[in-house]
Amino acid sequence: MRIFALSDLHLSTASDKPMEIFGPNWENHASRIKENWLDCVSEEDVVIISGDVSWGLKFREALPDLEWLHRLPGRKVLTKGNHDLWWTSLAKMNDLYDDLIFVQYNYYDAGGVAICGTRGWFYPGQTTDFSEHDEKIFRRELIRLKLSLDAAKNDGFDRIILSIHYPPTDFLGADTEFTDLIEQYNVTDVIYGHIHGERGKTAFRGVKAGIRYRLASSDCVKFRPILICELGKEEYALCRRTEEQY
Repeated sequence: MRIFALSDLHLSTASDKPMEIFGPNWENHASRIKENWLDCVSEEDVVIISGDVSWGLKFREALPDLEWLHRLPGRKVLTKGNHDLWWTSLAKMNDLYDDLIFVQYNYYDAGGVAICGTRGWFYPGQTTDFSEHDEKIFRRELIRLKLSLDAAKNDGFDRIILSIHYPPTDFLGADTEFTDLIEQYNVTDVIYGHIHGERGKTAFRGVKAGIRYRLASSDCVKFRPILICELGKEEYALCRRTEEQY
């Protein structure tokens, strides 16, 4: 079994949100995601999706996009993005399809590897207009992150992959309260998205405190799921098409 990751699908089956307005790179992006997905992901694999799945504003508007995702092979583990306004209760979402698993406060057991996650947020010092409202959301996301990690740790997992939509560090890999918390647990890989276009070329990718950070925004990885690890092998099997090539 292999674990892949892809973020920021920005599907809009039932929404009037053509992604081509953000540049020609997004032309027919859903078809390209599907083609690449079918090329590398099998039914036995897991794909982590780190937020911004659908432009739907309501759950019913996101349903066609979730069904589209359901029809692709593999089990999909989803965490929330800033544009996932349709996101509702975990119980309601996890009752939708057996192969769509929504993570928040909890984790998913992927063959002995816990997949934890939360949305994340801007952190103090990251923006000049960081407000009291941002502070409240940031603190809440730290709590959600800790709850998810604690759930896996308390169940004895010694290998954790974290999915978080907002980058938990800056372009140089600086320490933040997010990374400080992450380093207290058995996290081996951090998958994040949210960053697009030219900014993706300088986003932090690499190892920090023994933890590998990966940017998985679809346009930054040529709309192809990136391989995180292959279970059953002593070492992580890194994909030939790693994000460093993009």
